[in-house]
Amino acid sequence: MKIVLDTNIVLDLLLEREPHCYFAEQIFSLIEQEKHQGFLCATTLTTIDYLLSQHLSRNESRQTVARLLRLFEVAPVNRTVIERALSSPMIDFEDAVMDQSAVLCGAKGIITRHRKDFLKSVTRIFDPQEFLSQILR
Repeated sequence: MKIVLDTNIVLDLLLEREPHCYFAEQIFSLIEQEKHQGFLCATTLTTIDYLLSQHLSRNESRQTVARLLRLFEVAPVNRTVIERALSSPMIDFEDAVMDQSAVLCGAKGIITRHRKDFLKSVTRIFDPQEFLSQILR
């Protein structure tokens, strides 16, 4: 299954945020094992680089982004994605962009801890525990 990970899931793993990093680690593992095809929205990668560069050297933050690119495909953000996000009923523009980016790459779901932000999403939304429990059934 093609899945898009929200920025918060990636940060949970990178920053070892308890208790969330446990679930993020399991999701990353499924992607590493190629049981699912993982995507990151292009905007997620720029956000992660920006946040990491506040605490790491430019080289270290870019190396982290490069490692993510070895594991994940990039869900593109183009004019169509932006235009559809602008007309989306979703309140948060960044989340609407991620939703439309997921549609463009053919993802079957977005994994996020902020499910309420995606109530009007076109794409199916999973919280990490829900996704893992459905996969392990």
